[in-house]
Amino acid sequence: MSDATAPRNSAAPAQEAALPKGYEPADVEARWGRHWEDNKTFSPDPQDVLSGKKEPYSIVIPPPNVTGALHMGHALNLTLQDILCRFMRQQGKSVLWVPGTDHAGIATQNVVERQLKKEGKKRDDLGREAFIERVWDWKKEYGDRILNQIRRMGASVDWTSERFTLDEGLSKAVREVFVRLYGEGLIYKGNYIVNWCNRCHTALADDEVEHAPKKGKLYRIRYRLADGSGELIVATTRPETMLGDVAVAVHPEDERYTHAVGKKVILPLVGTEIPVIADAYVDIEFGTGALKITPAHDMNDWALARTHKLPVIPVIDDKGYMNENAPEAYRGLSKGECRDKVVADLEAQGLLVDIADHDHSVGECYRCKSVIEPHVSEQWFVKVGPLAKAAREAVPAQTQIFPAQWEKTYYEWLDNIRDWCISRQIWWGHRIPAWTCEACGELIVQVEDPADLAHGCPKCGGALKQEDDVLDTWFSSALWPFSTMGWPGKDGATPDKLKAYYPTSVLVTGFDILFFWVARMMMMGIHFQEQVPFHHVYIHALVRDEQGKKMSKSTGNVIDPLEMIAKYGTDSLRFTLTAFAAMGRDIKLSEKRIEGYRHFVNKIWNSARFALMNLPGEPAATLEEALVSAPLANRWILHRLEEVKDEVESATLEYRFNDIAQGLYKFIWNEFCDWYVEMAKGDLYAEDEAKKDATRRVLLTVLSETMVLLHPVMPFVTQEIWSVLPGITDKELALAPFPARRPQCKSAQAAKDMAFFQGVVGAVRTIRTELCIDPAKKLPLIVDTGDAGDSAQAVLTDNAHLIAQLARIDSADIGPGKTGPRASGTAVVEGARIFVPLKGIVDFNAEVARLDKELGKLDKQLAALKGKLSAPGFANNAPADIVAVEREKLAGLEDAKAKLSELQERLKAALAEGD
Repeated sequence: MSDATAPRNSAAPAQEAALPKGYEPADVEARWGRHWEDNKTFSPDPQDVLSGKKEPYSIVIPPPNVTGALHMGHALNLTLQDILCRFMRQQGKSVLWVPGTDHAGIATQNVVERQLKKEGKKRDDLGREAFIERVWDWKKEYGDRILNQIRRMGASVDWTSERFTLDEGLSKAVREVFVRLYGEGLIYKGNYIVNWCNRCHTALADDEVEHAPKKGKLYRIRYRLADGSGELIVATTRPETMLGDVAVAVHPEDERYTHAVGKKVILPLVGTEIPVIADAYVDIEFGTGALKITPAHDMNDWALARTHKLPVIPVIDDKGYMNENAPEAYRGLSKGECRDKVVADLEAQGLLVDIADHDHSVGECYRCKSVIEPHVSEQWFVKVGPLAKAAREAVPAQTQIFPAQWEKTYYEWLDNIRDWCISRQIWWGHRIPAWTCEACGELIVQVEDPADLAHGCPKCGGALKQEDDVLDTWFSSALWPFSTMGWPGKDGATPDKLKAYYPTSVLVTGFDILFFWVARMMMMGIHFQEQVPFHHVYIHALVRDEQGKKMSKSTGNVIDPLEMIAKYGTDSLRFTLTAFAAMGRDIKLSEKRIEGYRHFVNKIWNSARFALMNLPGEPAATLEEALVSAPLANRWILHRLEEVKDEVESATLEYRFNDIAQGLYKFIWNEFCDWYVEMAKGDLYAEDEAKKDATRRVLLTVLSETMVLLHPVMPFVTQEIWSVLPGITDKELALAPFPARRPQCKSAQAAKDMAFFQGVVGAVRTIRTELCIDPAKKLPLIVDTGDAGDSAQAVLTDNAHLIAQLARIDSADIGPGKTGPRASGTAVVEGARIFVPLKGIVDFNAEVARLDKELGKLDKQLAALKGKLSAPGFANNAPADIVAVEREKLAGLEDAKAKLSELQERLKAALAEGD
């Protein structure tokens, strides 16, 4: 027996030992977490799928960086995936949820390099092999942190399937893909302009560059025509790059410069002559309409240079300093130093027209936030055109994206995609499996390392040297859906796990890696498995703070999920995130909301303790027997249970996570706890054993099946309660089936009768509240059922004892044509007129005076609100949803005033008549 299911106190009676008075999440979560992992509860058998015994359902976890720590985005992502996986197990499917981490090349190398810096060392001091060994040591010590945090979230992953993007199997897959793509001509090596980070000293793909608004300067510079016939004024934000200019471009339809096209200008400070060319790319409206062309340091200029066959002259090296191609006076200067000197020299020579403030967008490294420098170097690329075409055509035909609005973004990126630079000038990662002969230059690309590096060249027998670069981290991540399942297998055989669970069912991820990862997985999955990697992609929203601002450490508004778990428990955090996870809408999170749902956990716990105190064992009556002549409460709660089953199932299948949580919250708190449990107490405490046993059966049925429905969202508290319920033979709730449907329990009449009953009780409670009547004071009740339908009188008569209990009534006169005195609190519920006689209950004079004050306050509020809504500035300028809220508030105030005014008039009339 696992420690999770062992009795806490075997000497105590079952119901006393079953659940302690207070729920302590830390203890429960630790015990059940160990139990699930030790017992391999979530490890499926592929043979169940391959034999046709079960349908497959699979998810691969978006692998967090091995350097990462759990944040709210992770917490949301894990919660939603876990809901799906736990629900699908309830549906009888064989569920595989693959966990793992990404080696995060640049990020991890930066972490270890910072450690070395504290020791006064650089990676070059260690050498490549020793440095990589140092990174592996770091990974062994710290790399499991994020995995343990995933455990804290209660994620029902298959830990026996855990993968790492640098483990042996995935490394084999990476090499296999690289070699095949190279053989197909889809990977090539060549000089190209790339995004270069001088700090990380590596190339970056386009989507690894983040653009941030910056305040800069726009410099206008004179470029004099070589024939002395005038000058062109060129505008630039980067004067230091002009030292590598090879042309000036103007728009062919720009009449200001028609005379200059085909001529040459003298490049300031350099003195060489460069041509004036015409190209429709030039924006006539920007700057002066004359654009300097520096192909080595601007992506668009690079493209223009290739079109017009212009030379490429790099003047900035890979560390951000001016190189030997710059004039001698500027060599060795940093970019910033060079800019200052260039501007000063231009001004001294009368070539600087002016400098203006200029706001523009600047590319930054997504890791270290250094400004990106376009840089020409020899790199490896994937020719993505053919791959992107297939990935585009697969959506939505084979893969659907939820919400569908993200399809457009997906298409736009694939339609405008450029070849993918996959080489990185770092050491931590998958080293490119390519070797060059040092004698003849022969390039060899193969899966296995050459057996003899010293004489391995197949062409001349010369020595081979492997590429120093490693592959972009996203290259290995792109293979994740199939590499984690054992591809390529041994001797060409497809692994059972891949046969059973690929394609995966759904990918749950954030919109920020739609390009980095989702599209690339689509490309690689289709190309190497001839199937899309997932049928659905669910894009979850951002978790923001309660004001809707993005969480950031610099702002100080970050809510740490681990702190929230420590304070309120995992279930409270998970339920909060689920309750606000409406498709396509960001989550506004606050600690108060998490604390609020901790009260919900307590409510569930206490309702279970109440049930167990009234369940000495499994009830003798079956549910069918319990339904014979069942009271309204039992018929109604079973009807609602069936409706909730339908609601939970449809909401889960349609990714309406917030509807799952909100529907269960309403059912458990408002209906089961606040209404059913209170109504059931009469039967549970009655002398009639048959009636008591029937209600116990209903109580146990609803509680146990509700735990199953709630389990995917709140796995820990539900499992703990389930483990002590009487009559439950299999204590493993995580493997319990979804509750069977009972169509015979659905009853529209029970729902109608209960709504009427609740309306009557609610009306009496409202009258009591509005008139500030002591909650302990018992009231008389008169109900005219004449217009309420045939069953109204029977409902109230049969349940008069419950009305007395729930509404604090000491006498009830029910029937058609009944009426109350003028001085009564009144309401109408579905045609029935409710009267609560107030004589002897309320001091009429004092109440009239109190209502005067209340009406006065309402008049002031109404005047202020009407003034606000009638003000043109508010009505015309405020957002429509804000105006709608204010109008709704106005309607509520007017309704409240009407009710209080009517009551006051009746009280005044009663006073006048001496009633």
